[in-house]
Amino acid sequence: MTIELDRDQRAAAERLARLVDRRGRPIKGARGVYLHGRPGRGKTMLMDRFLATADADRAKRYHFHWFFAELHSAAYETGSIDTAIERLLGTARLVCFDEFHVHDIGDAMLVARMLDALFARRIALVLTSNYPPAQLLPNPLFHDRFLPTIARVVEHLDVLSVDGPTDYRTLPNRDTTRGFAAGRYLVCCVPTESKVGTPPAPAASPARTVTAAGPKVPAEDELSFPTGDRRFTHTVDGDAIAIPTHGRALQGGAADGDAVDVRIGGRALRARAFDGDPVDVPTGGRILLAHAVDDDAIPIPIGDRTLRARAVDGDAITFDFSALCGTPTSAADYVGLTRHFRRWTIRNVPRLREVPPDWAMRLVNLVDVLYDADLELTLCAAAPLPELVGGVVGVPDISRTASRLCEISQAVTAAAG
Repeated sequence: MTIELDRDQRAAAERLARLVDRRGRPIKGARGVYLHGRPGRGKTMLMDRFLATADADRAKRYHFHWFFAELHSAAYETGSIDTAIERLLGTARLVCFDEFHVHDIGDAMLVARMLDALFARRIALVLTSNYPPAQLLPNPLFHDRFLPTIARVVEHLDVLSVDGPTDYRTLPNRDTTRGFAAGRYLVCCVPTESKVGTPPAPAASPARTVTAAGPKVPAEDELSFPTGDRRFTHTVDGDAIAIPTHGRALQGGAADGDAVDVRIGGRALRARAFDGDPVDVPTGGRILLAHAVDDDAIPIPIGDRTLRARAVDGDAITFDFSALCGTPTSAADYVGLTRHFRRWTIRNVPRLREVPPDWAMRLVNLVDVLYDADLELTLCAAAPLPELVGGVVGVPDISRTASRLCEISQAVTAAAG
């Protein structure tokens, strides 16, 4: 298919072409390029078309989230950020970063060291970003500390705006048969604002005893569950722990269902909980901490933590929004999960103005990671896309998320389930 470039895109394409010779070999010491503009204006397309003409053995291309995930992993293995950077760059003479951004002061310090290493090696560098250099790390508490790095970016790179009038992701002539665009945007029934991230009110429940399998605990141990000014006590019988709730709820945090994990070291016992007081579970000289999870959740280990998936089917995984984005997950976590799961479904996504900004920011990061990996995403949301992202405050890059979600099929209504 022939692509008709707009004025900004033509200028950027011509400038990128000067980074390599006729054989596609990067020109050592060539002045790099920084492309910036609103989402959907073709920056990534231009970078990828350019890379297709470059010598693949001498070029590396990273999405910024993926690079940081690899950088942290390599730094952990080597014990040195500088060694990690050297490992990732290898013998590359051309490095391209898509969606370059800096929102966090910790990341900013790593970015500064990485750029210094690139500039010192006279590597040709291409960055795409939604932000001009002067708007990187906009937080007024930290922006001044990043000004020297911004100055080095402007010193070493030609800054070009790619900001034409059209968001090309909103156009209908897209291939929706594979990859990210093969997903669906479903408008479903989702809990209201007052319920988001909050355990549902308990239904009337008769007294009952629930048994949770767990590691062998001596039968003579007695576990005492404090709930307010009352205590529930039970004995351990072999591998099973019976928790008499007597109609009362034991709550271990924000829950979508009625189960908690009772952890002993790195292991977990399963226990039921409804709605009530937080519970510490003493056993011998130890304290077991209760964490609320869904009754039918599937534990997904990520690093030293566990996420709770709603369903797993081969390379497909389904999460509730609150279970994935309402917990302290990172873009690096999502990158790790994409190595195992190629088709993603996120359910019960509320209007993002109704949730804490860090929850919405995690969805931004997730969409970035899945989009760059070109993995199928189905989103079950409370409202059509404009309403989903409308009124969101304090979440950088929300406009990029909206633009990217335009690439999956819209305006489909489905019942919650």
